[in-house]
Amino acid sequence: MKAPTLRICILALALTTVACGDPVGVKKLTARDQYRQLQGNALTTDTPSDAAEIVLRRHNLVETYADQPELALETLRAATFSYGPNNGDDLFALAELSHQYADSTGSRPYALASALYAYAFLFPTDPTLRPKPIDARYRWAADIYAAGLTQALAAPDGQTLDLKAGTYPLPFGTAVIQFDAHETEWSGRTLTDFVPTEQFEIYGLNNRYRQPGIGVPLAAKPVVTASHDGEEFVAKQIRVPATAVLLIEDPRLQVAGDTVNGDLNLYPVDQRDTIEIDGTPVPLEIDRSASLAVSLVEVGFWRQELSNFLGNAIGTRRPARLFAREPYRAGRIPLVFVHGTNSSAARWADMVNDLENDPRIRTRYQFWFFSYDSGNPIPYSAMLLRKALTQTVARLDPDGRDPCARQMVVVGHSQGGLLTKMTVVDSGSVFWKEFSDVPFDQVQMSEQSRELVEQTMFVKPLPFVTRVIFISTPHQGSYLTGWTLVPRLAARLISLPRDLVTLSTDLANPANRAMKMQRLPTALDNMSPGQPFIKALASLPVAPGVTSHSIIPVVGDGPLEDEVDGVVAYKSAHIEAVESEVVIHHSGHSTQGDPRTVDEVRRILLEHIEKANCGQRPLRVTSPLQPGSTKPGVGGPPK
Repeated sequence: MKAPTLRICILALALTTVACGDPVGVKKLTARDQYRQLQGNALTTDTPSDAAEIVLRRHNLVETYADQPELALETLRAATFSYGPNNGDDLFALAELSHQYADSTGSRPYALASALYAYAFLFPTDPTLRPKPIDARYRWAADIYAAGLTQALAAPDGQTLDLKAGTYPLPFGTAVIQFDAHETEWSGRTLTDFVPTEQFEIYGLNNRYRQPGIGVPLAAKPVVTASHDGEEFVAKQIRVPATAVLLIEDPRLQVAGDTVNGDLNLYPVDQRDTIEIDGTPVPLEIDRSASLAVSLVEVGFWRQELSNFLGNAIGTRRPARLFAREPYRAGRIPLVFVHGTNSSAARWADMVNDLENDPRIRTRYQFWFFSYDSGNPIPYSAMLLRKALTQTVARLDPDGRDPCARQMVVVGHSQGGLLTKMTVVDSGSVFWKEFSDVPFDQVQMSEQSRELVEQTMFVKPLPFVTRVIFISTPHQGSYLTGWTLVPRLAARLISLPRDLVTLSTDLANPANRAMKMQRLPTALDNMSPGQPFIKALASLPVAPGVTSHSIIPVVGDGPLEDEVDGVVAYKSAHIEAVESEVVIHHSGHSTQGDPRTVDEVRRILLEHIEKANCGQRPLRVTSPLQPGSTKPGVGGPPK
């Protein structure tokens, strides 16, 4: 070949090579694209993760999986176990690809297979083969496991799980699952209607808390059993957070065969939040927030609030009661929430959600709620609260062996704060003197009415209440109740309980002339500024030995003496002799869900743990007061 011709050929070859580009190269990505590439998987996109794609390419199954996914999965399974069951990379690919196929086709056998493969990837018997928690596949496998169980155990309604023993088909054989029905027994009830919480989007709560772990988080409905008697303390219409977990012994060995044996377990959240798998503690997947939200929707607290305010005037009355969301547990301090006017326990939802998901609070307190007809006279509602607390403590701890039961904290919002104060004051005859000029022992009335008056107007501090928190509380009355037309019209609609109607008749007897007024006052009357009751209660100090706190919202930034929260003025909510007072600026009357309010309650509760020290290890609390505090604390009540 002539030299010019050779040079032309070499040049042409070089140009061809340049036109084809480098066989291997790099392309710069943005930080966000980098993360998407690293984190993409079949749980979040339409394509498998890079980890699963690598396995498909390594086994030359990319095209097969695209055209014949069942054949590809069968081939990959055979390859995975051909040299023993300990190929973690292939196991994860089997889990993710089986999940993707089950999700697209609705196949329960493949869904259950994905859960078994994921479990085998996560928990091999040999601990040295377990994936490291820093491996992204660790979290993905836990989610695939939960999704697979949810699909495989779905009840016919498609909304709940059917937890039962049985033999379930797999693409490669069968799964024999054992389940002890006694695991559904909970606090004298049977747990039923297991709703997977991951299917819900929550709105209305500030925060949704999820404890990451293993298992399917559920919201279970407790049904009272025939053998359960006595007064119900745990509310009937609640959802109990629980977790379903399928445990498999030597899972990598079992999934390599054609029969897999497993034990299905149910763990209510109040019983444990971790389990042991082959001697290693593993957290349970828990969603307390979703269970709370489902409970609130099903109970319909908000629909009950007006009836709880107006009573019989609209044809319904619900009895006052103290209830809890979990069974009583000795060694945990009762934390009692008392709602305000035309309100319900649901108004504590955000605060309870935040506090329950703080392990420092959750493991030291038990949450109780008092519900009442908020249109009734405040002394009457306060009597029901005191009676409920006294009876409940006596019933749950009759021998006084639980010192934590006697370190109770009561938190009251608005009118509930006034009820709360009446648990920690010694009234003497102050209330009666404001009510009547006739000495009590000279008034003629039935024994039933006399007992009722004694319980409502002559009060002593409850010995087991050692700390109280007042939130948006009208200690000097609410300007709204006295100045606006709507509250005055509402007061005319409020219907009183039968025993109060009887009492009113007795006191109005011309032979007594005991009442200074023509009728018994309602709660709105009681809270009107200058009304005798509110003046009398404001004059009473909190009992010695009881620590009190005030949280006061205000809508603006003006001088505090001129500020209001929309219902209660600062100068009404402000009282002396509290250990701390925190002002929450730019917050309205319903401040219970304000993060600043929640944080202040949290600080107080952590402080109470330290000082109560009722058989628990004290915590070191260094949390300062929230910005906006008007005082760091002025000691206890006056002597």
